[in-house]
Amino acid sequence: MKRKTVIQAAAVLLAIFSSTAAMGQQTSDSATDWLKDVTERVHLHAYAQGGFNYTHAGGDDKATFEMKRAIFLGGAQITDRWSFLFMHDFSSVVQEYYTDFRITNNKALTVRLGQFKNALTIENSLSPTVMEAIDVYADGVTYLAGCGSDPLFGVQYGRDLGLALFGQTNNGRFRYELNVMNGQGVNKKDQNKEKDFIAKLEFSPTKNLRLVASGQLGRGHAIATSLYNPEIQVGDDYKRNRLTAGFDYKSRDFNVHGEYLEGKDGNATSRGAYVMGNVPLGKGVDLVGSYDFFNFNTSLGMDQHKAMAGIQYWFYRACRVQLQYVYKSAYTQGGQFYHGANHAIMAQVQVRIDYAGKKSSNK
Repeated sequence: MKRKTVIQAAAVLLAIFSSTAAMGQQTSDSATDWLKDVTERVHLHAYAQGGFNYTHAGGDDKATFEMKRAIFLGGAQITDRWSFLFMHDFSSVVQEYYTDFRITNNKALTVRLGQFKNALTIENSLSPTVMEAIDVYADGVTYLAGCGSDPLFGVQYGRDLGLALFGQTNNGRFRYELNVMNGQGVNKKDQNKEKDFIAKLEFSPTKNLRLVASGQLGRGHAIATSLYNPEIQVGDDYKRNRLTAGFDYKSRDFNVHGEYLEGKDGNATSRGAYVMGNVPLGKGVDLVGSYDFFNFNTSLGMDQHKAMAGIQYWFYRACRVQLQYVYKSAYTQGGQFYHGANHAIMAQVQVRIDYAGKKSSNK
C-alpha cells in the first residue's frame, strides 16, 4: 500500500513538473517572439559630423575644431500604417518627434502630427549626411526655411510644430506635401493666432529628374531685431511669405540640384538662387562644388555671393571625409562696403550607423 502511494505521488509530481516546464517553455517562446517582433519594427540611426575650420576675413584669422552635429534618431513601425520617430541632436536640442498614419491602402495619403522639417525648398528636407557642402544649405534656404540666419525667426533648424498631409501617385512620379504649422519654430508655442501654410509639389518627367516648387503663406512673430529688416521690432507680427522653384537631377555621371528662392518679410523682399552638385571621380571619390547668390533685402541692396569647391571620399557606406574651400564675397549694403571677402578651408569627418528591422524597412 505504501509502495503504491509513493508511486502515485511520484506520478503526480512528475505531471506537475512536466506542466511547469511546458508553461515555462511557452513563456520563453512567447517572450522570444515578442522580442523578435519588436526588433523587426524598430529602426535606429546615429551620425556625427565634426572637423576643422580655418577662416580669413578682413585680416581676422580664426582656426578651430568643431563638433557640428551628434544626432540620434529612433522610430518604429507600430503597424503597417502607423509609425513614429524621435530625433535628438546632442550638440543642440530635441529636433523632431512625430507620428505618421497612412490613410490610404497605397502611398497616396499619409497624415503626420508633431514636430518635423517644413516642406519649403528642396534642400531643407535633405539630411546633412547627403549634402555636398560642409556648411550644408544654401544661404537662401538657411534664411527662408528658418534654419538659422534670420534673426527675426531665430535658429529653428528648418523645423516647426504642426500637421502635414503628404503622398505620391503615378508610381512616385507625382508627390505632394501640405503643412499647417505654428510658424514659431522648434519646441515653442505659437505667439500669434495665425498659422503658416506650406505646400510642395514634385513632378518627375523622367527617372533621373525632379521638378520641385514650394510656397508658404504665414505670419511671423519677431523674437529679435534684424539688420536685414530694420522696420520690424521685437514682438511685432509680420507677413512671412515664401516661393521657390527648382530641379534635382541624378545620374551615374553627375548629380546636381538648383533652386530659385524669394521671400517677403513685412515690406522687405529677399531673393536668390543656387546650384550645387558632385561628379564621381572614382570608387568612393567625388568632386563637389556650388555657387550661391542671395540678396537679403532687395530695397537695401544686401547682396551676398558664395562659391564652394572640394573633394570627398566615402570610406564606408554613409561615412566620409570632406575637404572644401569656401569663398564669400565682400558684403555691400545699399552699394556701400560692409565687410571684406571671407575665405575658408573646411575639413570634416562624417560617421553614420543605421539599423532597420524587416517590418520597419518596408515602411
